[in-house]
Amino acid sequence: MRKQNHLKTKLEAGKAVLGTWAMIPSAVTADILSLAGLDFIIIDSEHGSIGYETATTMAMACDSHGVSPVMRVGGVDEAMILRALDIGVHCVQVPNVHTAAAAAEAVSWAKYPPLGRRGFSPVTRAGDYTFDFATEHTGVADTNTLIAIHIEGEEAIAGIDEILAIAGLDIIFVGVYDLSKALGIPGQVTDERVVGRLRELSAKIAAAGKYPGTIVTREEQIAEVLSYGIKYITYSVDAEILGAGYKSAKAALDAATA
Repeated sequence: MRKQNHLKTKLEAGKAVLGTWAMIPSAVTADILSLAGLDFIIIDSEHGSIGYETATTMAMACDSHGVSPVMRVGGVDEAMILRALDIGVHCVQVPNVHTAAAAAEAVSWAKYPPLGRRGFSPVTRAGDYTFDFATEHTGVADTNTLIAIHIEGEEAIAGIDEILAIAGLDIIFVGVYDLSKALGIPGQVTDERVVGRLRELSAKIAAAGKYPGTIVTREEQIAEVLSYGIKYITYSVDAEILGAGYKSAKAALDAATA
C-alpha cells in the first residue's frame, strides 16, 4: 500500500486512535463515518456481508478524508488476506487467532518474501494500478501496512507470550464478546472476569511493544480502556448507532403522545 498510513503514523506517535465497525455494505455510509473525524473504519467481512468490490469503494471513501480503511477478514486465510491488502486497506485485521502458529501464518500471508509468502501483482489499487512501482512496491507495502489479530479465547490467552513473540504483528485486539462467550458469560463484557482479562492482556501486549485494542459500546468506556493502556479503540457499530438514533426519536414521540 503506497498511500500514507494515517493509522500507523498516529500509533507510532504514541496517540490513541478511535474507529468503528462498518457492517453496512455502503461507500456512502463509509463516507459519512469518515466525515465524523474517526481515525479508522473497520470494513467487516467476517460478521458483515461486505464483499471485496464494495469494500474497495468503502476504502476509497475513507482515503478521500484521510481516514485509514481497515478490513476484518474471515480468518487466517491466504486469499482473503491477499485480496484485502490488494484493495489498498491500511491494516488487515484477522480474527480467530488462537495460537502462535496461526499468528505466524497470518503474518506470512500479509508480508511479501522474504518476510512472508504474499502473492504479488503490482497492478492493484494498493500498487496504484501500474507496473511503474513494481520494483519498490513489496518493500514499501511491507513497511507501510499494519497487521492486527484477535485474541478471543482461552487457548490464545494461555499462549499469549508465544503469540506476542511473533515478528510482524502490530495490533493485538482483545475481542471481549468472544472472550465473554469463552468464559461462559456471553455478552457480559463488563463482568470483572472479562475486564480483568482485558487489563492483564493489555499490559502484556504493551510491554511486548505492540498496540492493544478492544471494542467499547458506551462513550464513558473510552476513558476506562485508555487507563488500561489500550491505544486502538473501536466504538460501537454503524448499524447499532443508526438504529439507536431512530429508536430514541421514536421513544420521544411515544412519550410525548402517551
